Formats: sequence, C-alpha cells, structure tokens
Amino acid sequence: THTHTMANSGAVFLCLIFTLCAAVPSLATVYTVGDSAGWALSVDYTTWTSGKTFSVGDSLVFNYGSSHTVDEVSASDYSSCTVGNSISTDNTGSTTIPLKTAGTHYFICGVIGHCGGGMKLSVPVTAAATSPSGSSTTPPSSTTSPAPPSTTTTPPSGTTAPQSSSSGTLSPFLAALFACVAFLFKLVIS
Repeated sequence: THTHTMANSGAVFLCLIFTLCAAVPSLATVYTVGDSAGWALSVDYTTWTSGKTFSVGDSLVFNYGSSHTVDEVSASDYSSCTVGNSISTDNTGSTTIPLKTAGTHYFICGVIGHCGGGMKLSVPVTAAATSPSGSSTTPPSSTTSPAPPSTTTTPPSGTTAPQSSSSGTLSPFLAALFACVAFLFKLVIS
C-alpha cells in the first residue's frame, strides 16, 4: 500500500503543477503606468508603451500626486489636449483602469497645461488571446479599405459594461482543473 500511496501522491502533485501552469498564461497583466515614475510630468509615455502588448482584461494602474487627475478622453480631445469632456475622471492618487474593450484608449491629466507637458497616454488594446470567437476579433490588415480607427475605439459611455473576457481567460484553467478532478476520481475508484 505504501507504493500505491506514493503513486497517488505523485499523481496529485503532477496534477497540481499542470493546473498551475495552465492558469499562468490566462492571467491578466496589471501595468503600472510610468513604472516607478508614475503618472507625472516629464515622463515619456510613448516610450513606456513601446514593447508592451495590452489586451482586453489587463489593467492600468496610475499612481500620482494630488495635483493630477486621470481622465479618459476621446481621440480628438487627446490630440488637442482638450479638458472638460472626459469619458471618466479620477483624482484619488491611485487609479486602476480595467481595459474592457479592444481599440485605442486615451488618457490625459485634466489639469490645465499638464497634457501639453506630456501627461498623455495612448494605449492600443487588442482582443483577448483566448477569445471564443477567434479570428473575427481582430480586424485583418487590408490595403483596399482600411477600417477607420473610430469604429472600435470609442468606449461605451459609462464604465458599467461587464468584463466579458473573464470566462474566456479562465477556460484553460477550468479545463485543466476538470481533467485533474476526473483523473483523481479515477484513482480513488480504482
């Protein structure tokens, strides 16, 4: 019986390792905007975003002093640094923005002059990699009729839309978990 117990322990251990490994790729990424510099004047946010891939389900964390705000704005307000028309705004000093929709999201500091001083962030968000609809989530590149960016970049008014990517991102984890439970059940019965 000692050998049988060792085999069961090994199987349980392998099952747990497999489950954890399956869950890791499906976890969302939390990006701290500007890293240690945070959300501040004189930070090059274009350089900060380069090399990063932002996906639906990820989050942005803005850390900043009391003299700043985080305003999500339209593409035109971002380009012109227009304040007062924000989609959402926060001034708590630590703002977490869940990226719920694909498209480019635009953020500025709503304090007059700060956007012009560099406190503006443009974040291109792609559809989640584990999207159940597959190829239709990312527009194909086309030379005949490129899609205007505004068709998918305007977030819904308000921020109460449900995060539909959560079920898609957990499916590899749940599949691994169910496989392990079935395997362990079979071990217990035999």
